[in-house]
Amino acid sequence: MMTEAKIIKALSNVQEPDLGKDLVTLNMIKDIAIDGNTVSFTLVLTTPACPMKDMMRSACENAIKILVNKEAVVQVNFTANTSSNRKDAQKELKGVKNIIAVVSGKGGVGKSTIAANLALALAEGGASVGLMDADIYGPSVPIMFGVRCERPMMKEIDGKGFIVPLEKFGIKLMSIGLLVDEKNAVVWRGPMASSAIRQFVTEVDWGELDYLIIDMPPGTGDIHLTLIQTVPVTGAVVVTTPQAVALADAKKAIAMFAQAQINVPIIGLVENMAYFTPAELPNNKYYLFGKEGGKNLAEEYELPFLGQIPLVQTIREGGDGGVPAMVGDDAVTQNAFRNFASLAVRNIAIRNANIPKTKVLEILS
Repeated sequence: MMTEAKIIKALSNVQEPDLGKDLVTLNMIKDIAIDGNTVSFTLVLTTPACPMKDMMRSACENAIKILVNKEAVVQVNFTANTSSNRKDAQKELKGVKNIIAVVSGKGGVGKSTIAANLALALAEGGASVGLMDADIYGPSVPIMFGVRCERPMMKEIDGKGFIVPLEKFGIKLMSIGLLVDEKNAVVWRGPMASSAIRQFVTEVDWGELDYLIIDMPPGTGDIHLTLIQTVPVTGAVVVTTPQAVALADAKKAIAMFAQAQINVPIIGLVENMAYFTPAELPNNKYYLFGKEGGKNLAEEYELPFLGQIPLVQTIREGGDGGVPAMVGDDAVTQNAFRNFASLAVRNIAIRNANIPKTKVLEILS
């Protein structure tokens, strides 16, 4: 005869694959109900976009059938309580559970493409996601999401005016390109650009988000420092190409976030434009910029390697046409971004479980 105690004991043998502890110890099992040979319960995931839910469902079913009742009918329901590195007392972006900076040492490596499709892949998995375009001098989000002519609205909250992000493809969007005519150059000194980033953090109504993806400008400058002085960044995703020049600059981005006074964890490194695959030869790979340079760099710095994104014409066409790859119709490209996002979200959960909360940078030496 099945009992709740027996079910709990059986499920205590099921490990959460990333966190290395069993589901019961992690308090991930809720609402157990037994009716004859049928048992149902809710499995609380660390993110709605969890890529391991099917594996955990099978592991739970097997544990109950092997250890409790081989005739059991097991119904596993899912909910999510997205893990976070935020403290309840933190004021800025209070409703945002994870702030992920997408960075690169140099321009031209496809950082904005990576940020946009990461956001879309996470949203596809059920997470609530925002995308902040922090590249003040070269904003890409309005073009990539097809919102070039749109302008955000304003709303009042407790007597203070807030910008309401645009929404497209289920993503909340904010960019300086939505506020300034694209025909005009943004000729601002560093303090003005930094002020705009603070405004995007403190005067935009982002609401409740599982992930806020921030498309950072290339390099290691004022805007990066302003961000980490304003909010506690969960971690950074480093984007590079296999090319030696890009790898040299990626090392600088890694070094910046690893500095003791900054100490923002690196979620992982993704290699963009890893190889060229022509549409008429989908099984061929041509390594135009070198082979596995990003993968080797990740191994050198002992960072998680989040995967390789191919150089495919449809990615460029989608970005230019306002329909990013994740909402296009190229299944091969979409799977590459899904696999990347899957590894990213797993490493975010691992980071939140094992590394102390990131602090806002207060003093720079």
